[in-house]
Amino acid sequence: MKDVVICAATAVTALGDSLGESWERLLQGECGIRPVERFDTTGYVSKVAACVPDLKPGRGGSRLAALLERTLDGLPAVPPESLLLVASTKGEIDLLERGRRGLEIDPRRLLAESVLGEIRRRTGVRGSGVNVNAACASATLALGRGAAAIACGDAEAALVVCADLVSEFVFSGFSALKALSPGLCRPFDAGRDGLSLGEGGAALLLMSRDRAEREGRPVLCRLLGWGAAGDAHHITAPARDGCGLILAVKRALQVAGIDAQGVDGISAHGTGTVFNDLMELTAFRTLFGDRKVPLHSVKGALGHTLGAAGGIEAALAIRSLESGLLPPTVGLRHPEPGGAGCVSASVLTFSGGILLSTNSGFGGINGALVLGRKEPR
Repeated sequence: MKDVVICAATAVTALGDSLGESWERLLQGECGIRPVERFDTTGYVSKVAACVPDLKPGRGGSRLAALLERTLDGLPAVPPESLLLVASTKGEIDLLERGRRGLEIDPRRLLAESVLGEIRRRTGVRGSGVNVNAACASATLALGRGAAAIACGDAEAALVVCADLVSEFVFSGFSALKALSPGLCRPFDAGRDGLSLGEGGAALLLMSRDRAEREGRPVLCRLLGWGAAGDAHHITAPARDGCGLILAVKRALQVAGIDAQGVDGISAHGTGTVFNDLMELTAFRTLFGDRKVPLHSVKGALGHTLGAAGGIEAALAIRSLESGLLPPTVGLRHPEPGGAGCVSASVLTFSGGILLSTNSGFGGINGALVLGRKEPR
């Protein structure tokens, strides 16, 4: 297989319009979850979310175009023949809300092809494209799919763009499921009571190492392994034994050619819901035994960005690998017993150069990535 590297990465979150700003504010333990102002939260379980500041609707009425513009700003030239992989669970879903309120919309923009077309226009990519919609593991699976295509020689470059919005449609759905925390989410905390929604975007350019070196592209990190698995347990709840996540991680490690002992740190899904966090800790205990692998979640600071989560977290993982630091798990007060000694409300350090990133979603889907420093140890 060909070596796969990440040559460029951008991110937009509630804490910043750039990967660097989001990273620095994460390290300071800041929280981007605030009272929602863009729609009335009366009657909903929660009143807060992590919205990107000053994200205004565009000409067609959706905020997604503005989010994509910020996300793609600063991205270097992309090879036009790149495989295009978009990860969005709802796209321009805020248009549907406008339509239901009697405002005029173009219904074609509700289709995923509209988002693909917008990204093609902005980046000049002419290669084949697809939207990967795998719930909250969408971006993780899109990155894995792009990496697999490069590794086996079907492509030399892949552009992965992920973006999702905080909309009343999604907010009301999670409220109806009673999945939202009435306050701020607290990933891996013993008293956690639900998630906080967030929005954001990320763009990552994957290339074969040979192509990157020929073009003089910077290598930010290596994408060593990828894996996916479904547990088929429940439409919204994860399998409590973590069987799907365990299998996804094992597959990613197998592709990377390492065992569980080679993992130095973990960027976990960590939504702050009772069952997700316990499932993850159960899976990690099965995979790593009594070894206390440092882990963290960014969702207490950035909210749960749905299909964009895995892309944002992979971009942030690049900074973790460069610095040997894991940002604080914001909102954590008293760790769930299974996370004691692994997760912290302070910055964590980790030695070595291998980071595991995991995401899970409705329908029992689980994804895992193994990322390494730009040069082998």
